Amino acid sequence: MMMENMENSASIENEENMEVISCQIIAASGGAKSSYIEAIGLAKEGKFEEAEEMIREGAKIYLQGHKAHADLLQMSAEGKLEIPLLLMHAEDQMMNCETMKIVAEELIAQYKKMEKMNREIELLKG
Repeated sequence: MMMENMENSASIENEENMEVISCQIIAASGGAKSSYIEAIGLAKEGKFEEAEEMIREGAKIYLQGHKAHADLLQMSAEGKLEIPLLLMHAEDQMMNCETMKIVAEELIAQYKKMEKMNREIELLKG
């Protein structure tokens, strides 16, 4: 009976840890995604240095979620992890965030090209 109580206690503790870690991943992914979206807006305004800084800031925030994710992978490797819906949501948020970073970096590059072309056009109009 005592062994069963210890197993139940460990299971509850792992579940609570997993929920906390999942929420950390979701929060970090959301914060990073917001930084990437802000970077796109800044690039659209021609504020490229600020946009690139927001990308770097988003990457720092994302890293926090990535570290929490590594903790979950460790739990899984130890056989201490069942996959609940909250964890699936956290994984989805991480993937979405990675995609948003790629899109933001591409858009910044395109806005830079557009600005350069616009300057060249203005010089030709001279």
